[in-house]
Order: sequence, then structure tokens, then C-alpha cells
Amino acid sequence: MQVAEMFRPVVGDEAPVAIRAYDGSESAPAGAAPVATVDVRSEVALAYLAGSPNTLGLARAYVSGHLDVDGDIYEALTAMSELTISDVPPSTLLKVAARLAPVRLRHRVAPPPEEHRQHGRRHSKERDSSAIEHHYDVSNRFYEMVLGPSMAYTCAVYPSADATLEDAQFTKHALVAEKLALEPGMRLLDVGCGWGQMAMHAAEHHDVHALGVTLSRDQATWAQKEVARRGLGDRVEIRHGDYRDVPETDFDAVSSIGLTEHIGRRNIPSYFRFLHGRLRPGGRLLNHCITRPDHHHRAAADPFIDRYVFPDGELLPIGWLISQMNAAGFEIRHEENLREHYARTLAGWSANLEANWDACVAEAGEGRARVWRLYMPACQVGFDLNNIQLHQVLGVKLGPDARSGFPLRPAY
Repeated sequence: MQVAEMFRPVVGDEAPVAIRAYDGSESAPAGAAPVATVDVRSEVALAYLAGSPNTLGLARAYVSGHLDVDGDIYEALTAMSELTISDVPPSTLLKVAARLAPVRLRHRVAPPPEEHRQHGRRHSKERDSSAIEHHYDVSNRFYEMVLGPSMAYTCAVYPSADATLEDAQFTKHALVAEKLALEPGMRLLDVGCGWGQMAMHAAEHHDVHALGVTLSRDQATWAQKEVARRGLGDRVEIRHGDYRDVPETDFDAVSSIGLTEHIGRRNIPSYFRFLHGRLRPGGRLLNHCITRPDHHHRAAADPFIDRYVFPDGELLPIGWLISQMNAAGFEIRHEENLREHYARTLAGWSANLEANWDACVAEAGEGRARVWRLYMPACQVGFDLNNIQLHQVLGVKLGPDARSGFPLRPAY
């Protein structure tokens, strides 16, 4: 069988995607003009697919450069949504694996060096540190080029359809501050603080004393220098460490922006109890995280995302997370879904990557850059099609006599 025809059931029989292969074969979509072309450049691509006839095998072929996409990757992945969202049916996988068995015997190929395998007890401090190091301790310069000046690696909030990525990241931090009702002199704990932007925003715009904690040494180093550059050293501390090791208590507010995805289902109850214990009575928690829309979607990340992007990441149903937050002692006061905003955010990051492609490759290597070129559009498709969501949940640790401290109608 020609290679292009062999690939057709993998990308989807109805997908408007053309296939071109190294053996000269081609496969055109039936009944629709192709939005992109999958280019199978060598038999090594087939060997990767033979070893893992799913998204992981395709990702290995793409990251290593033995498979490419001519055209817009986002459009291609949207067209291949049966693969990227619902997975290839098991019956198709078995047929493809049988056809590719001879190729697997001819080529013993190792995964690309960008692939990461975790070891040790899942979500132990050591294993979590390894996962964070794999994804975040790449190159601060690389992240500056992809994320832009805001250096915020979480969902932005777009105040309007024509807002820039930078405007949207500022709006996100302002929204979090507003929900937490930050006022001068308050103490904020920002867990999983990344490059410290929420902590610095709180200090600059609300005169708050903020402690940010991150497991990434590179993030902490960058943020500490930025705190000094902005002259915020008297109000902002960025600490390299595990949030579970924070001994301080009686914070007025806690922000957790993009950390919950790394915690793991088993640890979620203790996570919320810990954050509850860091707050004074009347203190607020804003939990901002990626979720799955219901319990029918799997919690474990796609194999490609797990090996190349966020090892051990787990996405949990929003209803379950709210229940656990409530069980830890929080009264839930507000919740909203921002999934469309994350799709826009990912499009902005992808545009930054393409605009700085050569510099990004020089900084982090072509394999790492290709991981990002693939995973960000794939996640954008996930948010667009409601396979994943982004929720902000606001809770309060009630004060004496069950007082919440909330106004009758909050402005946000």
C-alpha cells in the first residue's frame, strides 16, 4: 500500500487535509479543498507511528522533523479534530499497526530528545520538581519571545475582540486583583507564581505585599531580577520552592493561577486545605485553572502533552473541583468559564513564536520549538471545541459569625 493511503485513516477519512509522502504518493481529501498538507518525509515517520499509532507517534514524527505540515497547523488540527479531540478509533489503530509492523522491524527509533519520562512517586515533591524543570527551565529568553513583555504563561482576559495580548494579560491580573479585593497593605500569596507578574501587579497597582512561590529555578531567577529592576523589593518576594513548604499564614488573599493542573486528583483535597490554612478569616482564594468540561472526558493528559509539555498534568471536572474547594472550608462566591479567552491567548503566543521563529530555534533548539508549534494550536482547538475549559473560582474563608466581607453586588 502506498504511504499516503496508509496515512489517510490516521488523519481522518473525511478530514479536508491532503497527504504527500516520500514515496511519491499523494492522497487528496474527498469532496473538499484541503486546508493543509501533511508531508510524510521519510520512513522514520512510519516507524514512529508503528511504535505508537496515536497522537504520540505522530508528534514524535513531527518533533523530529520526519513529518511536517504545509499550511496553517491550527487549521490542519481543526480539520483533523477526530484525531486531536476524540482520538483515533481502536479498530483503526489495530489496522495501522498491522500494516506498519514491517517498518517497525526495519527501524528501531528512539523518541526525540525533547521527550520526557517521569520517575518516582507521582506528584511527590521530587517528581513535581522534575516535571516543572522539564517545561519551564528551558530558556527565559525563549519564553520572552513567545509570551511577550507580559511574561504571563496563563490565560489572558480579552476586554474586547481587538485587544492586544498585552492588554489582555493586564486585564487578567486586574480582574484577579479585583476579585480578591486587594487594598494597600494587604498580604498576597501567589502559588505557582511563574515569572512573578501577578505578585508584581498587586504591588505596583494595589500597594500589596506579595509572596510568589515557584518550583522553577529559572522563573524565580528571572522574577527576582525583575522585582529589583522595578524597585519592588520592599513589597515583593519571589521564592524558589514548593508551595507546600510555605510556613507563613494569615494572608489576606491567595491567588493560584495555572497551578491546579499540576497538583493531581489525589492531592486536590489537601491542596485546598493547605490554601485555606494560609488565609486569615475573611481571606479570599482565586483559583484559575484548566479543567475538563465533564467527567466523561479523561483526566490524564494526551500522551503527546504528557511526554513533551506538561508531565503528570491532570485536568479535572470543574464541578468536582468546586466541591473539593467547598469541602476544604471555602464558601464559593463566584465562578466563570474563560475558555474562549484561552483560545485567543494561545493564538497570540503562536503568532509570537512564528514571528520569532529563527531566534526561538537558535535559543531552544528546533525540536523544542516544534513542540511549541504543535502543542499550542492543538490546545487552541481543544478550547474552541469545548474539549477543555478555563475556570476562575472565587472562594472565601468565612470570618466570625459567617461573615464573608462581600458587598451585595460585586463590580466584576
